[in-house]
Amino acid sequence: MVRERLRLLFCGTPEFAVPTLDALAEAGHDLQLVLTQPDRPAGRGMQLLAPPVKQWAARHNIPVDQPARIRDNQPLRDRLTALRPDAIVVVAYGRIVPPWMLGLPPLGCLNLHGSLLPRYRGAAPIQWAVANGDRVTGVTTMLLEEGLDTGPTLERATLPIPPEATAAALFPVLARLGAPLVVSSLHGLAAGTLTPQPQNNAESTLAPLLTRDDGRIDWARPAAETLNRWRGFQPWPGAWTMLGDRKFTVTHMALPPPSLAALGGKPGTLGWEGGHLYGVCGQGTAVVLLEVQLEGKRALPAADFLRGYPQLPGSVLG
Repeated sequence: MVRERLRLLFCGTPEFAVPTLDALAEAGHDLQLVLTQPDRPAGRGMQLLAPPVKQWAARHNIPVDQPARIRDNQPLRDRLTALRPDAIVVVAYGRIVPPWMLGLPPLGCLNLHGSLLPRYRGAAPIQWAVANGDRVTGVTTMLLEEGLDTGPTLERATLPIPPEATAAALFPVLARLGAPLVVSSLHGLAAGTLTPQPQNNAESTLAPLLTRDDGRIDWARPAAETLNRWRGFQPWPGAWTMLGDRKFTVTHMALPPPSLAALGGKPGTLGWEGGHLYGVCGQGTAVVLLEVQLEGKRALPAADFLRGYPQLPGSVLG
């Protein structure tokens, strides 16, 4: 049982936020309203799809609002003010919480962030931690303020990053790790037993929003860096390069066996040896291309792909 049943407003959008909703409901808190982003077109038919958080709220009969804007939305401000929430919980909402919302609840706006703050402030902390080859990540609860993830921290939990894990694989694990932490931090704030701690700005790093170009393979990088960026940028923007004038996506890659660990040649050169399709990287290293996709075609295992393009070894990607 909770020590105090809190009146909560929840702001979130993707699947990452759903375990926290489950934890808050199980703890017995009063979820008065869910704010989530508007439905978006998805799939081949581009039909409108409700965000996972909206789908959760519908299953649990929780009211939902999907404002297109927040900062200057007076009807929304009036509605939230009338609800008088004790706290606002924000998990991967994808919108900036304006000052008027930050000052609304007495316990503040509590955010679950997918990193060990002050590392990786920004929109893509999980992806950049993997892409940079970090061995440990985690989640942090914090109180939001007007700066970018600069607010005081509350609690944290760490998670080792397996050497072959992708960012996509870590998302659900970190979501489940963070959910009980949100409940714990709310309890501590309500009871007055948890003191927010200022972040050390000197130790901060940034995790900017990913762009399509972040996925473009720089073949001059060593193989280990190339692999880490592929792992980090799953499912988007992935890892891609150009084969002539067509986009060439590497949907699965790995480090090579010892026999192929050091190969000469211009970075970006495709080779075939010992049953492996490889791309030459910087410093005489290489990555094995296990599955690839040429623009306009479906993804195929490398050996199957080469049956249709046997002339490709020796080509240079860029």
